[in-house]
Order: sequence, then structure tokens, then C-alpha cells
Amino acid sequence: MLDALPTCPLQRALPMPLNLPMLLTWIRILLIPMMVSIFYWPDNWISLNVQSWVGAWVFIVAAITDGFDGYLARKWNQTSAFGAFLDPVADKLMVCAALIVLVDLDRLGPLVALVIIGREITISALREWMASLGAAKNVAVSSLGKFKTIAQMSAIPMLLIHETWQGIDFQLWGTLLIYLAAVLTVWSMCYYLSKAWPAIRDQQNL
Repeated sequence: MLDALPTCPLQRALPMPLNLPMLLTWIRILLIPMMVSIFYWPDNWISLNVQSWVGAWVFIVAAITDGFDGYLARKWNQTSAFGAFLDPVADKLMVCAALIVLVDLDRLGPLVALVIIGREITISALREWMASLGAAKNVAVSSLGKFKTIAQMSAIPMLLIHETWQGIDFQLWGTLLIYLAAVLTVWSMCYYLSKAWPAIRDQQNL
């Protein structure tokens, strides 16, 4: 009787067991619309100040899951091709959604957001192409990219908070860090393109 029951559509869609690292990645994806929607609740439901703090903490929680899912997957030998695909997608969706919210709230200039989002799209496409050429190691994550990520992930919650608290001007520090992230974004993109150029040149000469 029970064997005749239909399976869950999500279960049929997932090509592997839903282990803890994978669950953390899915939680990060589900937190993205939550973070965005908080800033568009009616003012009589929640003040902008509370929206800012709650939205920042949702982003922080999502960022923490990013730090754990890959680590646990490697530690428990639960890595998979699907997880390797989904994890960076979740990261980029989270960052891009937060940047768009910040631009809409006039807490970040659109040019900075465009530089960061444009870089993410460009490097993602570059890595996919290099992987198809068998040269994925040419564009592996570098220390420069890691510094960019640290600056970016520190700046975004500060800009979401957008106030001075305990003498700390989060908007000022967030603005400085996001500009630093933008500079590192361009720098790292040039670095990855230079690493990929020999394979690109060889492909064009075929």
C-alpha cells in the first residue's frame, strides 16, 4: 500500500541523498528570498531599522552556511558533482540579490554593483568554458579571489545595517570595504583572464 504512494517531486529531482552539507546549501538558497522580502514588508509591520538588522543577520547566517557546507562535504567525504555546481550558484545568487537590494535602497551605487555582478558572470562563464577544455586548474580559486570574497562578504551586512552602532559607522566601513572588493574584483578578473589566455589562444589557433 505504502509502496504505491507517489514520491516527492523534490526527491525525484535530486540526484543524490540530501545530506547535511547539501541541506546547508539549500537552506542558503531559501534564505535569499527571505532576506530580500524583509526590506519590502509594509512599514506598519516592521520599521526600516529592524528590517536592516534582520536582513543583515539573515545574510550573515547564509554566509555562515557557505563556510560550513564545503568543509563538511570534504571532511565527511560527501562531495558530489551536483554539490560542486550548486554551492557557487547559491553564493552568487546570495551576493547578487543583496547588491540589488542595496542599490534599490540607495545604499550602494549601481556602478559598483554592476562591476561585481558582471565579474561573477564573466568568471563563471570562463570557468565553465575552461572546464570544457580540460583546463579548469588554470582558473582555480586564488588568494586574490579569497581576499575579494572576504571584503565583499564583510561589506554587505554592514551596508544592510546602514547605521552607526556603538560608535561604529557601518555605512562608512561597508562603503570602504565594498569599494575595496570592487577593486579586487577587477584585479582578480584580470588575473583569471591572464591565466586562461594561453588555453584561449591555443583554442583559437586550432
